[in-house]
Amino acid sequence: MAKLKHKLRIIPLGGIEEIGKNMTAIEYGNDIIVIDCGSMFPKEDLYGIDLVIPDVTYLEKNIEKVRAFVITHGHEDHIGAIPYIFQKINAPIYCTKLTQALIENKLKEYNMPNKIKINCISAKDVARIGCFAIEFIKTNHSIAGAVALAITTPVGTIVHTGDFKVDYTPVDGDVIDLAAFSRLGEEGVLLLMSDSTNAEREGFTMSESKVGECFEKYFDEGSDHRIIVATFASNIHRIQQIVDCAEKHGRKICFLGRSMENVSKIAADLGELNVNPKSIISPDKAESMPKDKVVIITTGSQGEPMSGLARLATGEHSKLKLKKGDMVIVSASAIPGNERMVYRVINNLYRLGVIVIYEALETVHVSGHACQEELKLILSLTKPKYFMPVHGEYRHLMQHALLAEKIGIESRNIFMPELGKALEIDKKDAKLVSGIPSGMVMVDGLGIGDIGSVVLRDRKVLSQDGLMVVCITLSSSDGCLLTEPDIISRGFIYMKDNEELIKEAKQVVQEIVEDIKISRIHDWSFIKNEIKHELRDFLYAKTKRTPMILPMIIEI
Repeated sequence: MAKLKHKLRIIPLGGIEEIGKNMTAIEYGNDIIVIDCGSMFPKEDLYGIDLVIPDVTYLEKNIEKVRAFVITHGHEDHIGAIPYIFQKINAPIYCTKLTQALIENKLKEYNMPNKIKINCISAKDVARIGCFAIEFIKTNHSIAGAVALAITTPVGTIVHTGDFKVDYTPVDGDVIDLAAFSRLGEEGVLLLMSDSTNAEREGFTMSESKVGECFEKYFDEGSDHRIIVATFASNIHRIQQIVDCAEKHGRKICFLGRSMENVSKIAADLGELNVNPKSIISPDKAESMPKDKVVIITTGSQGEPMSGLARLATGEHSKLKLKKGDMVIVSASAIPGNERMVYRVINNLYRLGVIVIYEALETVHVSGHACQEELKLILSLTKPKYFMPVHGEYRHLMQHALLAEKIGIESRNIFMPELGKALEIDKKDAKLVSGIPSGMVMVDGLGIGDIGSVVLRDRKVLSQDGLMVVCITLSSSDGCLLTEPDIISRGFIYMKDNEELIKEAKQVVQEIVEDIKISRIHDWSFIKNEIKHELRDFLYAKTKRTPMILPMIIEI
């Protein structure tokens, strides 16, 4: 057996201990392939941040090795970072046709069309990239075109499931290729990396077709209602079932929301969504249609403030108004962190007299991720030597690791991934090693990575305790105050109701300036720091609040 020159390295750069920004680099020698390139919505403590993407410092340092990005499917947590990261790292992309179309649409929005080479592949294809051979395996998920990856390396075969479920009755009739997983297991799998999102849930994930049965029930019962369904724009199979019910019941279809309109058109053009173009109507036309002759398919299942459903719920949509007796079906579960926004929209819908159907009441949503029995099935079929759970918070990863032990994988061969650590494998053993730059990069407007902890801390202070601006005018000759200090409060106190406090604060500032020795009159930094410290102590003693204090000095 030839001696290996290098160790195989599996480097998680995102999607570990979090739901979102999925990215993993696979490295051997002079070759790196990157699996997925996702983004994540910011958590509540990331004030004003629009998006979070992976830190790709390691890839930038090794940019000459990066051969390709392989994308498992077209969800934002797997493709959302492409417009940002590909400004620095431009490598070919390999993905299925719907994923390609979604990426191309995204690149057009960012004025980056034709700048990236995208290779369209299909399930069962094999791509040879550097020292790797990558086989694409058909899986089921909540978006068409999802694939798992079997990556042949000089050390052995890695199987990466991507996001998946085992659906025996999928909407498109194309079931997961379990035979491929079985064949790989017989041939020998070095490492399995598997989706952990539903590792806490027992049993099997319900088939997507169950949602269609529920839709059918409400379309049958809803002949006296206008029907509005909110779901993810990317869930083409869900949309297909809504379209099928609408056409069966003689209803026209209105797609509402920019992403819903774009994705449905893309899917229809690709043949992934079968809808009669004559059935589609505009929002203007939908508003005037008889209530039993239209269904509205909209964005907003996560309660996003500017989405179609959120604007309908507050009566702010410019073209459509909800009426008492309308039926709204929220066909999605709340992504962790979005619960308050989702329930706010549902509450607003109820206030309008609307009939609301959502996951807590009916089977109007099923997950796209595998539960425990499906996870055990993949573990049993592939029989990996090593196992690494991926795609989930730490609790999900831990539960998946415990499942692997039950299947018979030795605990010493199960590796809990960590950002900042790489799994190194050779013919003899495997181990986690530190030293990989990792973390998150924050996108704020046009800025990518220019917002750090100091700015976030300031935003937090502003959001909690507000701001006080102190403006003083000094004489350039002797440092004396030429006018009374001017104080402006924003988000701290209402000045008209706190005139006495403002008066006392001005007195504190005046005393600070008068106490500063003549030798320091031109040392603006010293004067500002004194005002900040003294005024902060005064305000805390009076209000138990610590606003951000911003001194301004004018010298005449």
